[in-house]
Amino acid sequence: MERKKIWLSSPHMGGEEQKFVKEAFDSNWVAPLGPNVDEFENEMCAYLGIRSAAALSAGTAAIHLALIMNGVAAGDEVICQSFTFSGSANPIAYQQAEPVFVDSEKDSWNMDPDLLEDAITDRKKKTGKYPKAVIVVHLYGQSAKIEKISEICRKHNILLIEDAAEALGASYKGKKLGTYGDIGILSFNGNKILTTSGGGMLVSANEEYAKKAKFLSTQARDNAPHYEHTHIGYNYRMSNVLAGIGRGQLRVLEKRVERKRRIYEKYREMLSGNNGVVFQPEIEGSFGNRWLSAITVDPDTSGTDREAIRLELLKYNIESRPLWKPMHMQPVFKACEKYVNGTSEKMFENGLCLPSDTNMTDAEIDETGGIIKDLLKG
Repeated sequence: MERKKIWLSSPHMGGEEQKFVKEAFDSNWVAPLGPNVDEFENEMCAYLGIRSAAALSAGTAAIHLALIMNGVAAGDEVICQSFTFSGSANPIAYQQAEPVFVDSEKDSWNMDPDLLEDAITDRKKKTGKYPKAVIVVHLYGQSAKIEKISEICRKHNILLIEDAAEALGASYKGKKLGTYGDIGILSFNGNKILTTSGGGMLVSANEEYAKKAKFLSTQARDNAPHYEHTHIGYNYRMSNVLAGIGRGQLRVLEKRVERKRRIYEKYREMLSGNNGVVFQPEIEGSFGNRWLSAITVDPDTSGTDREAIRLELLKYNIESRPLWKPMHMQPVFKACEKYVNGTSEKMFENGLCLPSDTNMTDAEIDETGGIIKDLLKG
């Protein structure tokens, strides 16, 4: 008999999702848009403390629209954090613009502000113009040095897109992540801390961004009795049914954050010490959602390595995953400009995301941690 699988991060329903989905079915409002979409946007704005939002089909769609709305086009450069999922960088290529990748620092594992400053200055010197935008990512729900990065972007008058796809529920100095940038990005993919099966959201203090995103994401249909189009549009809007799931999920978000953080603490209690295991840090003033509990494993001091741990867990039907392979190492982006210091390459080589599923029992967390501990020296 196959062992029950322990997932990295699976959907976890809270109970009220069915109520909102049933309302959509009972009213036959199952097409895109509708009351659930409007309310999901309003409720998310209230939660984040931000003025406007547009519910979309994916976080990647939100980044794409952010670039479009700010005129990013062929030949432009956009700086992007290298240590991230490809969804952060792919929209740059959609616009035939050029990604410029910036490495991470060790305090948060996110974009290095000093390297960012160097990259901006160097690109201006070499191309005669500044990059059109900067995309910073809060990796695994942990805050980047967002105030310093925001200050650098303001100084050079560069748009800041804040990719908080993994960081809903996290904050820095009491302010929710996703609200520091000119435009914030959220993701509700199936493995996220809040899921709508698939989906995302664009948020901004500037209401014009959300207004234009809604227009472009519904095929840019002009106000006319027939289908009139003066702009190229996209089919990026969220459906009323999926927004209903999101409304139910939002009601248990704080419980999910609390559980994610407890999972992290249990792992840390079991595995921290002089055994070569280092957990992703939480910078001063920040509160992470611990979407995934992430570690690095030093082979020289631990007696094992990341891949040995991953394969051992797999024997017990326990899912884990290497840290993101940096974008500057990806074959598809190998020709792009990069400003690197070796941090993300080393973390990819030695890093592992541990199962952080809020459906896990304490016994399953203990079992997972115990398997890892048995591989470590001492």
